[in-house]
Amino acid sequence: MSLLAICESIDSTAFSTGIRESVWLFPILETIHLLGIAVSAGTILFVDLRLLGLCMKRERLSDVLEQLQPWTLGAFLAMGITGSLLFVTEAVRCYHSPFFRAKAAMLILAGANALLFHWKVYPGVADWDGMLRIPGRARLAGGISLTLWIGIIAMGRAIAYGR
Repeated sequence: MSLLAICESIDSTAFSTGIRESVWLFPILETIHLLGIAVSAGTILFVDLRLLGLCMKRERLSDVLEQLQPWTLGAFLAMGITGSLLFVTEAVRCYHSPFFRAKAAMLILAGANALLFHWKVYPGVADWDGMLRIPGRARLAGGISLTLWIGIIAMGRAIAYGR
């Protein structure tokens, strides 16, 4: 079975149709998804800007992460659930959308960047946590993250409005 056939099958389910044709459910899911993006990307923005040394320079990176990570993860979970439900309503459209493919690729890269940061870079935070200038590999992770999230948001909007 091809990926297109799978998307067509998803698109034609009663579940997908019910969400897509609902007066309230689709807009509620979209609203929760956008709020999730705002909170998740907003908290990621602050962490990335701290890594780049552009804001909160007097705050220890570990303190910033400790305070923002629960918000980031909670919002990311809400965004993932609602995004999946929104995908189900337009699976074939997403299949044909280069913007969706770009967004999916950037989400995978952003996830890999975050995992690498937490596994390889962040364990050394005790050595550089109080420094004004964060080590280059941490700044690089922040710059990559910031760039990817800008792209993810732009591609998400392009999915909604692009043809």
